Amino acid sequence: MDIALDQKVLPRYPFLKESQELARRHVESLEEFLASSPGAAALDRAKERVIAALTQKKEFQDEAARNLRPEFEIAGYALARVLVSCVGDRLLVDRLARYESERASFFLATEDPEIRRFVAMSIGIDTGADALPVIDYVELVTHMRDLRWRLVNRDVRQGTVHLAPGEIDDLIRERIRVILVDHMPLRVPSGICERLAPATKEIAALQQQQALEQFGEIKEEAFPPCINALIRAITEGTNLTHMGRFAITSFLHTVGMSTTGIAEIFSRAPDFDVEKTMYQVEHISGRGGTEYTPPSCATMRTFGLCANRNKDCERVNHPLSYYRLRKNVKKKRG
Repeated sequence: MDIALDQKVLPRYPFLKESQELARRHVESLEEFLASSPGAAALDRAKERVIAALTQKKEFQDEAARNLRPEFEIAGYALARVLVSCVGDRLLVDRLARYESERASFFLATEDPEIRRFVAMSIGIDTGADALPVIDYVELVTHMRDLRWRLVNRDVRQGTVHLAPGEIDDLIRERIRVILVDHMPLRVPSGICERLAPATKEIAALQQQQALEQFGEIKEEAFPPCINALIRAITEGTNLTHMGRFAITSFLHTVGMSTTGIAEIFSRAPDFDVEKTMYQVEHISGRGGTEYTPPSCATMRTFGLCANRNKDCERVNHPLSYYRLRKNVKKKRG
């Protein structure tokens, strides 16, 4: 399907090939672009996008209303991806991908039908479809948490999954998110990251501030028994299962501990290997693209990771809830 998109439309969908080609025609050298006035404006727009993603802002402005030219607005999108790649935090990557997918979905909801279909076809989805092959469907909904998307809850006939009205919009948004997650973090030259250091430090500080506001200062004594058991296992030199490594890493990551801090926990192991540990921590923190919340208590029990259950465990159904509960108790006791 070939249609000519107006340049005013392209900034709404900066992930499209046509949008990126427009930006490339005006940005030959990234270093020279960053040193220019439009480059500075695009960088400000990039920071704005990342901060909106980090704060989970749900308000989207039509880019045609901005003073920035379409090609530089698209460059702002590209620089936002560069910024989160330089920060190196996979939670931030996920937040940006989710923000961009929701932003595109917002504009698609009221878009001209031909443009809407063109955008959807560009990512492999037909807006006119009322069913999808089972294989395509399962691939699309892998990380969608709502139980209604599970195959056992779907109407499956002759190898296809039938869709209810409006569900194709949800699948388009998810496909955009997955595409963006799969292409980040980017391999950014160290010189570019150094040049962007003031912006990335500002973003990292805001991210840390958010974690502190949500969970407060990290208190190891408030960790749930299951997490403490995993830490003890590491100290004693026990090899954790994949789910064990995922559980402790995602828990510490969610309560605001840095990658280095998590690695320091693993450094308590007698056979600690810094390079191997950093690789595993980074890998587990970003596995699945969206799953940064630690497993629930039910999942921990399923995998044999629920240990030393106490009376406070009876009051919660998630390790994070236990952590908040214990921190609040300690705070009230002064």
